[in-house]
Amino acid sequence: MENKKRLIRLGAVVLLGAAVAFGPVAVEAKTVKVSLTAKEVDLPIDNKGTKHRAWTFEGQVPGPVVRVTEGDTVEFTLHNAPDSKNSHSMDFHAARVDAVKDFAAVKPGASKSFTFKADYPGVFFYHCGADPMIQHVARGMFGVIIVDPKDPATMPKADREYVLVQSEIYDNPEDHEAMMKNHWKYVAFNGVAFKYDPVHDQNADKFLEAKPGERVRVYFVNAGPNEFSSFHPIGGIWDRVYPSGNPKNVQHGLQTLVVGPGDGAIFDLISPVEGANAIVTHSLRAAHSGAIAVIMFSKETGDKAGRGENILVR
Repeated sequence: MENKKRLIRLGAVVLLGAAVAFGPVAVEAKTVKVSLTAKEVDLPIDNKGTKHRAWTFEGQVPGPVVRVTEGDTVEFTLHNAPDSKNSHSMDFHAARVDAVKDFAAVKPGASKSFTFKADYPGVFFYHCGADPMIQHVARGMFGVIIVDPKDPATMPKADREYVLVQSEIYDNPEDHEAMMKNHWKYVAFNGVAFKYDPVHDQNADKFLEAKPGERVRVYFVNAGPNEFSSFHPIGGIWDRVYPSGNPKNVQHGLQTLVVGPGDGAIFDLISPVEGANAIVTHSLRAAHSGAIAVIMFSKETGDKAGRGENILVR
């Protein structure tokens, strides 16, 4: 609460199983079984608790973080809940498969499995690809798969990690035409407008946390379905940026990187001072419609923030 008050005073413009590596030791490839269920549920879209009917993976927007290591084989199964009213599917951007066969829609009450090898490290989008895809994505059927590099020495060790997924929220989730015309109501990080921004929304009670001098790694995916993201840390500079999250793509000292719908990147942020940064899309219409995440750098930050299951702040 004290940090929240400080932010306002400042006016600052499951599958989750990462292996811990000690030193530059390559991790042996393994087979990872991943199972997700498509569920149609009511979820909040703002900090006031306003709800709409979402289509989801595991009843969450975004869906659970899937985390594997480069070279792993993923054995995936999608279940569609029996009470679903729609067919759903799974499209992993980290997979190289037969899209027609493996990404085919699954009817309510049915299941489908496929296997792929995670050949490239990075942060990748996953989403439902059932027709019309734009509506399934807009209603919340998306998430992140992190493929850690098999050699951990290819990237500096992160002290804290966070997952942010940008998406548009449409006032009427049944209005397919509004989605086609890009008439959204909010642009959000992790499914709720201003979810991590108590500066601009007094109902917000969450923000991201780290200590000054720590390397904060943001795994960012733009779910769209339509808007580009001009990803920028207000009050900071991206120390390193990895387009698509691949260590070979490293860039240094960036103010902003444009990430298109269906794309992702890894962003490293280090603050030398205490205080707040605000991570935004610098498309300001979208930022002022909900796509702002405040990160508070404080020496009092606890050990659990940005670690383990807390890399995606629910």
